[in-house]
Amino acid sequence: MNHKNGFNPLSRTTAHRRAMSRNMVTSLFRYERITTTKSKALEVRKAAEKLITRAKTDSVHNRRIAAKFIADERILNKLFTELGPRMKDRNGGYTRVLKMGFRQGDAADVVILELVDYKLPEPEEKDAKAEKKAAKKASAEKAVAAKE
Repeated sequence: MNHKNGFNPLSRTTAHRRAMSRNMVTSLFRYERITTTKSKALEVRKAAEKLITRAKTDSVHNRRIAAKFIADERILNKLFTELGPRMKDRNGGYTRVLKMGFRQGDAADVVILELVDYKLPEPEEKDAKAEKKAAKKASAEKAVAAKE
């Protein structure tokens, strides 16, 4: 039975689990979208949601509580200046878990953990990259033709 199990130990020691959770939460706040296994995502989501709730009110106390969990000062600042105010009108549910399928090697459930208001990169940026790549390829072909 699964009664009163407060968290999933993920078959790791306490120190490893705590370090992994801190790293994954920091990555989630840095990139606003991460890919991981389902069980890890569900555990990381708990910590991330609590930190975002703290970040909604920017105070010295809340920053110090969050700083215990997030070591990177830039990410901590982003949490309180960007992410917290963005979620101000939302009463929880700051993250979403999207299923991707199964991993090739061990058939683990792979999911995307992202912030609810995450926006995909604009296609214009992709077009600019494609144009840049085509221009670079054309200049390389000209250089090859000039050598011949």
